[in-house]
This record gives sequence, structure tokens and C-alpha cells, in this order.
Amino acid sequence: MQGCRIAELRMKEVINICDGARLGYVGDLEVDILCGRVVALVVPGTCWFFGLFGRGEEYVIPWDAIDKIGDDIILVRWETTRPHREKEKRRFFRV
Repeated sequence: MQGCRIAELRMKEVINICDGARLGYVGDLEVDILCGRVVALVVPGTCWFFGLFGRGEEYVIPWDAIDKIGDDIILVRWETTRPHREKEKRRFFRV
């Protein structure tokens, strides 16, 4: 894959090849603005009762965990499927 737009990434489903879990679709990216590199994919949590009661925690998948980016899916090798997002200031910019 030579290049990919953010809009194209958002249409791809993320699947964990460690346990076969379907994590969802890419919702956002974390970018290190000092280096200009993508640091992580952000996959929103699942909706509860049609989104009326909010969403679950989002998945933040490190860029190093990506195994393959295909035409319609992204395969990740990620040992934990537990969502983890800590509210802290970082030097990352969310696109």
C-alpha cells in the first residue's frame, strides 16, 4: 500500500488476529506532530442501546501493532483487547 487518506482508513474494519475479535472501524488517528508520524489508530467503543446511553471505552491501537492494511480491513496483532484511554496531555494531535 503506497498511500492512504484518512477518509479511506475510516472505512476499514479493524480485526485483532490474536483472538479474531472485530474491534470496529477506525474513528481517528493519533499523530506525533513533532515527528509527523502516525502513532496510533483510535477505534470508538461500541454503542449501548442505539447510542442513547453513550459508548464504551475507545481502543487505542499502537501503530506498531498493525500487521497488515488491506483493501477493506486492517489486521492488528494486539495482545490486549481491553480499551485503554487515559485522559492526559500528550504531544499527539488527533486528526
